[in-house]
Amino acid sequence: MAHPVPPPPAGADRRAHPRERAPVQGVLFTALRATRLRVHDLRTALGAVVLAGAALAALGVTAFAGVAHWVRAGATQPFDEAVLRWLGAHRIPLLEALFLELTFLGTATVVIGLAAVSALFLALMRQRTAAALLLWATLGAVLLNFVLKSLFDRPRPQLFDWGTHAATTSFPSGHAMSAAAVYGTVAFLAARLTYRRGVRRAIYAGATLLVLVVAFSRLYLGVHYPTDVLAGLVVGAAWAAFCAAALEAGQQLARRARGPAEGDLPDADVAAAKAHADAQPRSREQRR
Repeated sequence: MAHPVPPPPAGADRRAHPRERAPVQGVLFTALRATRLRVHDLRTALGAVVLAGAALAALGVTAFAGVAHWVRAGATQPFDEAVLRWLGAHRIPLLEALFLELTFLGTATVVIGLAAVSALFLALMRQRTAAALLLWATLGAVLLNFVLKSLFDRPRPQLFDWGTHAATTSFPSGHAMSAAAVYGTVAFLAARLTYRRGVRRAIYAGATLLVLVVAFSRLYLGVHYPTDVLAGLVVGAAWAAFCAAALEAGQQLARRARGPAEGDLPDADVAAAKAHADAQPRSREQRR
């Protein structure tokens, strides 16, 4: 005698055949998943260089805001005047003539001319994105300095006779800001063209020394307070870091979208691999 088969428990059919998501839920699930993957890809694409550049830019803006606050409050005036008085009492004619020549490396005419020549060189190497960035960094630094000078309108120091002519207001130093922004950007672009760490360090060290010499010349010639120079260096370096981060972000996202193009700046790893591959045939010929 056959035993009756018990009926399946309630919900068994639903477990065996799970219910499909409603259309709205399916769309939301797909959108959320795509968003999560896109954020992960974006974070991976940007990389450490972009994040470091953005962090340096934010740090520079914060530091500039702090210096500007203390300058407007008058808290730095005793320090500024003490430093300039000491420099004025220890001036040497030979050094004054030397710094008078070196200070022109921070003028708008010189940095714009340098940027134009460097951009032309980059364009001839089919690195048009880098060339455009360099011009944008230079013109942006000059314009930003004009805006900041107009906002703060700080009078220039009158503690001793100036060693050069100065027409605009004092805060922040235009020479220090232009030098930090332009020479910093040029150093970044030049360092991206080599994979050798020693050469990169030499490029950055040379650019840093040049910027500091231009900045100190403004103090030695008596046309700026120390806080003017400090603010110019900080905001100029922040602007250069922002431009470098923007270039890296744009190129890395473009590579992920279409693959590396001929006009992109080479990565250090790619350059090292190419150099290693080029050296292999020579090594085999030497063995023969």
